[in-house]
Formats: sequence, C-alpha cells, structure tokens
Amino acid sequence: MAHIICEPCVGVKDRACVDVCPVECIYEAPEEYDMLYIHPEECIDCGACVPACPVSAIFPEEDVPEQWKKYIDLNYKLAGLK
Repeated sequence: MAHIICEPCVGVKDRACVDVCPVECIYEAPEEYDMLYIHPEECIDCGACVPACPVSAIFPEEDVPEQWKKYIDLNYKLAGLK
C-alpha cells in the first residue's frame, strides 16, 4: 500500500515531504489541483514523509480518513494509473 496526500495539502504544497522521500515518488500535481501527490507504484511505504508534512496531509492508504477517501483515487489518477 502507498501513502496518500489528502486535502490539507491543497494550496500549501510544502515540499518537506519531497526532501525526505528516499525514492523521490512525490510530485507536483497539475496547477488545477494545487497540491502534491505520491505515485502509488513508486512509493515504498516507508512513511518518512508523514512526520515531515507540516499540515498532516499524508496517510497510509488504508488509514485515509473517511472525508478524504476521494484523494486515494485522485493520487492514482494523477500518477496515470486510473
């Protein structure tokens, strides 16, 4: 399972998560989304990004809060997997 970036990232796009990611799987989404996303097939599920996020926007896929479940599909879509 990958980690998922959710709504708190929208409009923030703090890159602390990018700096700590050992496999460089975090990318900037197209401008209309105004957020970062994690490529699910590149993510090694290490969790290094979670404590680095200043807005607590990153969750293991299985732990995404109910109100942000749509971000699971969005991360996959942005990665070109859906």
